[in-house]
Amino acid sequence: MWAALQRLPFPLILQGIGAVSMFIPAIHAYQLRYLFTARAFLYSGLIFSVLFVMLAIALSSRDRPARVRGQLLGLTGALVLLPLMLAVPFREALRDTSLTHAWFEMISCLTTTGGSVYGIRLLPPTLDLWRAMVAWMGGLLFWVSALAILAPLNLGGFEVISTDVTAAGRQALRERRSGEAGERLWRYTQSLAPIYVGLTLVLWFILSFAGHAGTTGAILAMSTMSTSGIVPGTLDDLGLASEMVIFVFLFFAVSRLTFRRDYVTRERGDILRDPEIRLALVLLVTVPGLLFLRHFVASIEAEETATVAEALRALWGAVFTTLSFLTTTGFVSASLEEARTWSNLDSAGLILVGLSLFGGGVATTAGGVKLLRIYALYTHGVREMELLVHPNSVGAAGSSGRRLRRQGAFVAWIFFMLFAITIAACTAALSLAGVDFESAIVLSIAALSNTGPLATDAAAQPIPYSGLTPLARAILAMTMVLGRLELLAIIALFTRNVWRS
Repeated sequence: MWAALQRLPFPLILQGIGAVSMFIPAIHAYQLRYLFTARAFLYSGLIFSVLFVMLAIALSSRDRPARVRGQLLGLTGALVLLPLMLAVPFREALRDTSLTHAWFEMISCLTTTGGSVYGIRLLPPTLDLWRAMVAWMGGLLFWVSALAILAPLNLGGFEVISTDVTAAGRQALRERRSGEAGERLWRYTQSLAPIYVGLTLVLWFILSFAGHAGTTGAILAMSTMSTSGIVPGTLDDLGLASEMVIFVFLFFAVSRLTFRRDYVTRERGDILRDPEIRLALVLLVTVPGLLFLRHFVASIEAEETATVAEALRALWGAVFTTLSFLTTTGFVSASLEEARTWSNLDSAGLILVGLSLFGGGVATTAGGVKLLRIYALYTHGVREMELLVHPNSVGAAGSSGRRLRRQGAFVAWIFFMLFAITIAACTAALSLAGVDFESAIVLSIAALSNTGPLATDAAAQPIPYSGLTPLARAILAMTMVLGRLELLAIIALFTRNVWRS
């Protein structure tokens, strides 16, 4: 049976998984006696499951093996069309909404952006659970796709460190490109899915032990692992204990080495020597320090007094929020909100925007430019300044380090420029769609970095997605897909080598 499933088109497999997953909210709604919601998910799950079986039978006899090109095209199409299917039970359960609103909600969840068109509106618990489930499945999808689809094409950040000048690098290239595309996808799913599911269950158990209800703990656990930042509408505060637990699990979005050995060099190495971890630790020291100093100076000027405990809570809030936005999750600590009250300062929105642009690690659920690309540009800049002082010096760090500073930095710079151009294009398109300039910039960065909470936490005034025009929401939806796949992957679809492979 598994061999037959491997031969099915990639989008059809995703459609089947989405259809089967609808039965979980149906059971949840039935337990809570939301019978109308339960019927909406049950009937939708049955209809789409039957549709999947019919299509699978019709396509089961095809012998043509799946290719990376087809899977990349399928992944792109699935991100646009699959949310339509996932939006059907959501639309049926929430009778006073439209299908376009539900489609935007699902595409925001599937890309792990987490922006909600419903704002602070209290949705039924089952719909909050469904949003978190879609985001969680999207996180697992991109965890696996990064290694099974993007890595063989040297995309998704792997182009910065991929090398064939060492024995380990050549072995990694052969392993990433070995076998058919469907076999690789199944192999990485078997390897990564148990880790992803296990970490989510552990976090869910700890959050439940910390005092959260079962549904709330599950939503927070799935939102943390998928870096979607989705929280139930009834939750006002995460709580200090929950923030500390979530803080630890957010590190799985900083570097792929936190959950698996390096798929590029095939070496385990020391995790503290990983450039993504080191850069994240530097940011976790400097950015919270600047935020705390900002609030401290403002409180002195305003002649406000604060206890040592309040100051420590403010510092913790800055640390937690920094890591949250660095991983493009978007949780804001309640302690940071308290710091704003005694310092009389608004949110440091520009800093949060910058952290989201940095993004998390390669082959993780985080979005943004990615820390590895930032590190490559940094090492290149340091080396160029060394050459200004000592023009004849020879750089250290071996052949892999030299490649990171040269070819890696070159590709990272190209990606950074494409990223900036995309932000400018999206901002212009949103402005033409009736959005003011400042809001257009924040929304563009929020969509392209897959950090939906930026719209409410980074702007001077919260920007409701529900107040946007349908055209503006469609532009943001396409930008979310572009940010999740990365522009280099879209460009790769039009290259001759991909179509010839």
